[in-house]
Amino acid sequence: MAHDKYVTYAGYLHLEELLSLQQEQSGVDGDREHDEMLFIIIHQVYELWFKQLLHELEFARGRMDTDDMPRLLHTMQRILTILKVQVAQLDILETMRPLEFLAFRQRLEEASGLQSYQFRELEFILGHKRTSVFDRYPAGSDARRRLDARYGEPSLWTAFVRFLHARGYPIPTEDLERDVTAPTEPSAGVQAALVRLYREDPQLVQLCERFVDLDEGLQEWRYRHVKMVERTIGARPGTGRTGGADYLRKSLNRPVFPDLWAIRTDL
Repeated sequence: MAHDKYVTYAGYLHLEELLSLQQEQSGVDGDREHDEMLFIIIHQVYELWFKQLLHELEFARGRMDTDDMPRLLHTMQRILTILKVQVAQLDILETMRPLEFLAFRQRLEEASGLQSYQFRELEFILGHKRTSVFDRYPAGSDARRRLDARYGEPSLWTAFVRFLHARGYPIPTEDLERDVTAPTEPSAGVQAALVRLYREDPQLVQLCERFVDLDEGLQEWRYRHVKMVERTIGARPGTGRTGGADYLRKSLNRPVFPDLWAIRTDL
């Protein structure tokens, strides 16, 4: 059956809808602040990249279930490339000077990047799970349903540990059967398997090193985020009644794959 009309670039991408979503609050009851458009677009782009990262991390987890190493390594490289782009976007945001942000900041009211449920989903799939996150999302909301579902899924690291077991590496039973809602914790048994892996299997070493690259990239993103906030608002509290840079600084130097860092001394 023939289509009634051809697919167009604008129609395929829903450009009319997409380009209507940048609505500055500063223009509602006064003069528009020039830099608010940049602020909105940067954060909307972040949310789109978060969506793609979740898509890729889910795919990577599935490739471990099927032992598809070529696609798994390729997907991990794509994830790392996206993360580099996200870090680079902070360079654009830092072109906004403090006075330019303060000119519209009060219009954000309680809105805060900490309310990004997709970022919390990313934390969950990477193993940084904790119930305190749920306090920001009302029961029954779409965001809460998404987070509840993600909370109950195996993390990327849990899938990797099971993948190693399927490959014949001796993983302790308690690590294979650990509660998937628990945050990732270091394991001496997993570390012993990883040391053996690094000495025996160059292909799996490539995968492990991409996990390390991902962990390092996340820490770089957090550090750049903190410095951007300090540069823009100094020691002021953050939006949404958060602690600003002091609050964000607490997340620095917290690895998501601690076993891969712990074994460095033993290699």
